[in-house]
Formats: sequence, structure tokens, C-alpha cells
Amino acid sequence: MTPTANPFHPDLQRAARFLPNVTANRPLLAVVRLLTRFLPASRVPQDVDVAVEDVRVPGPAGAPLVRVRTYRPRKAQGPIPALLWIHGGGYIIGQPEQDDALCLDFARALGILVVSVDYRLAPENPFPAPLEDCYAALRWLFDQAGALGVLPERIAIGGASAGGGLTAALAQFAHDRKEVRPAFQLLVYPMLDDRTTTRTDIDGTRLRAWNQGSNVFGWRSYLGREPGSAEVPAHAVPARREDLSGLPPAWMGVGTCDLFHDEDIAYARRLEAAGVPCDVTVVSGAFHGFDVITRDAGVAREFRGVYTAALRRALFPAPGDAEHAKAG
Repeated sequence: MTPTANPFHPDLQRAARFLPNVTANRPLLAVVRLLTRFLPASRVPQDVDVAVEDVRVPGPAGAPLVRVRTYRPRKAQGPIPALLWIHGGGYIIGQPEQDDALCLDFARALGILVVSVDYRLAPENPFPAPLEDCYAALRWLFDQAGALGVLPERIAIGGASAGGGLTAALAQFAHDRKEVRPAFQLLVYPMLDDRTTTRTDIDGTRLRAWNQGSNVFGWRSYLGREPGSAEVPAHAVPARREDLSGLPPAWMGVGTCDLFHDEDIAYARRLEAAGVPCDVTVVSGAFHGFDVITRDAGVAREFRGVYTAALRRALFPAPGDAEHAKAG
């Protein structure tokens, strides 16, 4: 019998072999949250090029203040663009600290202000709490643009995994509320569609870091109901929205060995069909979160370079790009 070809990118094969196939559940969730409290990364980083600060901003009506972590280039002069960044974690774990390295890179490489949101987590705080927290942070960024030295017409939103799902939902939410309009949405292997949990044709041997069992637990925790049901609340599941017209231009990136590959490509195609520009990058043989898990691998550095360049084009458009930037 001919052995099955290794599905993973050469730079990722070693990591793929040793990554455990663990399914998220309540006991594991408690352990992971406990461990993250004692990580050295929980401290505010000291960087010679970027000033980092934790700030409490007004939350949704009747809800607690929202903590955001800001990353400002120390040499920034005049109003600068900004990025509201939303961390991943399946809607159930995570904090801004986990993306310190990435947010520092964004601020340093692009000369922008980065604001990372510490939104409330499910299952204790199901939808709409996490999304409302992200929207409150976005409103604060727009409302305080002058004081923060930010160009309000050049504020992007972005996130990875569940943070990418919240980014897509936030773009829809902001569009419908008509109070603020982000200039761009950066969707890094986003968690967009609860209906993926009902699929029975997925090859689990090709998945790493986030499997179907974890996906069921994450969506069930976030929605407060069984995922894949006939109806969900508006804005809870980005891929369920029928009309995608009028949303900000987007960039989408995902690997072929990612559980979210199919739902992400489908959403990108629907954005384009609705007249929303959406650049797509697909990395052959890449599993979920590969750019974080194997941060120094060549393919991971290249992927981060691609989406950093997409963010640069969106926030620092050339004169000829003006028409492209006016999606919707």
C-alpha cells in the first residue's frame, strides 16, 4: 500500500507531528485560563520603539469597563492610522497579552496605533457580550481619535481565529448601526460559520490546534445554544448574514489544513460577489494558528508579511487606490 502523502507544508511538518490533538471542554478550559494568569507575557512589555499601555474604556450600556492594550510608536508624529485588533481563542479563552509580539510588530513596522481588546469570554459571557465589548472599544477609538492622534478615516479592524470572526461581525454591526465605519477588515483564518460543526465530511487527521470537537464547544459556548440550528441572532454568526454589500474592503488568509478553510473561502467569495473587495491568501499545507505556533518558520514569516502588507496598503493608500478603498 502506498503511504499517504504528508499534507502539511515542509516548514510545518515537524510541528504538526508533535502538536497534541486536544478537544476543548470545560475542565480543559479551566486549566488553560489558570495557566495564562501566571505567564510572564501577562506583564506589560517594555519596548524601545513602542510604548505599551493598558487603558480602561467605557463598555456597553450597563456593562463593565473594557480593558484595551495600546501600542504606540514612540517616534510617531502627527495623526496616524490605527488598528483595532481582536485576539483569538475560540470565543472562550485568550487575552491581548497573547498577541503582544504581533501588535508590537504592527506598530513598529507600520507606524500605526494598535488597540487590542480584552473582551469578555464565553461561556460565562455569551453573545452579544464579546461583540458589544469590541464595538465599545471601536467607538472609543473613533470618539477619542483627536486626543489619541489618530486619523478617523484610517481606522482598520482585524483579528485571528475567533478574533477574525468577531472582526467580521463587528464590520457588519458597525455597518448596521451607522455610527462609525472602519476603513478595512483584516480576517486571519477567521471563525465565521457555526454550521461547520454539523459537517461529517471533514478529515480530522489534517487538522491541528483546533478540531471539530473544539469547534462545537466554542460555538455552543458563544451562542448559548446548539450550533448549526436553523436560526441564530443577527450578528452572532457572520457567515449567516445574507446581504454583505456595503461592508469595508477585506483581506482573508487561511491554510488548506485549517478547519475554517472552506467557510473562509466561501465568505470571501460572497464578499466579492456583493461588491466588497477581498484579497485572499491561501497557504498550502498550513494548519490553524501556524503563524503563531511556528512563529519563526519561513512560511509563517511570509504569511505575516503578506497580511502586514495588506494592512499597509489599506491604511496608507496610494492615490490610485482611492477608488478601491471606497467599497460598498
